Amino acid sequence: MSRNLESMRRRISTAEDLYGVVRVMKAMAASSVRQYEAAVESLAEYNRTIEAGLQIALRHRPESIAPEVAVGMRTMVVVFGSDQGMCGAFNEQVTAFALKQLDTLGNERGDTAVLVVGARAAGRLEDAGCTLVQRLSMPSSIAGVSPAVHNLLLAVEALRFSDNIDRLLVIHHRPGAFTDSRLQVLQLLPVDRAWLDHLANRDWNSRSLPTFSIQWRELFSSLIRQHLFVALYRAFAESLASENASRLASMQAAERNIEGHLRQLQLDYHQGRQESIQAELLDIVAGFETLTEDEERPPGL
Repeated sequence: MSRNLESMRRRISTAEDLYGVVRVMKAMAASSVRQYEAAVESLAEYNRTIEAGLQIALRHRPESIAPEVAVGMRTMVVVFGSDQGMCGAFNEQVTAFALKQLDTLGNERGDTAVLVVGARAAGRLEDAGCTLVQRLSMPSSIAGVSPAVHNLLLAVEALRFSDNIDRLLVIHHRPGAFTDSRLQVLQLLPVDRAWLDHLANRDWNSRSLPTFSIQWRELFSSLIRQHLFVALYRAFAESLASENASRLASMQAAERNIEGHLRQLQLDYHQGRQESIQAELLDIVAGFETLTEDEERPPGL
């Protein structure tokens, strides 16, 4: 019995240690979700500034709006997954969604360049027979998002010229209600003409219109680059927020499971200890009765 109790005590100690680790990971995931969601919210004002700049530029040269995508253009798809695990079905969902999108592009899958951010999603797509032109790592903190966006922009720019890419699609998770998320496919290139038309025709919210002194093409190209930077930064932040929300849900489920397992272990331990104490008491009583009988027995019997 003592061996069983010692074994159960070790199992309880292990479960308590694991419970502590899960609670720490849960707190870290919750904190990360808040940080990435705050980063997305902070982009709103900067994005409004870029749109205002585009609005002024387009008013001066509306005929230079880029044409819509033509049939036969080669497409590049950027898929956002994760490098880390313990995030539920996060990577399974985004890769399944990406494969469906690849099948509906109208091109043969081999004519579509696929770049994946996140090793786990990259592995799943390769297992599904998808050839990747490049894979990049996801940042592990909010401080790493800006460098990751720059690296992705450099990779996209290089592949656009080397592989004649004319269309850029981004697939990633977006945060939903509570710990849920939803998947999104977003076209970044060519820039949406309807969106540019809307900006050009939108009312200016001031009596005075800004002016610019640099060349129009230089200004427009710079604003479009900033627009792409904001769009990709948002994609990184939203994907990371969704990843950590999925990890938070997994940790909450693990926490509940460990709590139930720990309660059962503690119940079994207390029950086993009670049985052990009762057995020891019975041994003491039996020994006392035997000793009493020996003392009461007449000499010589």
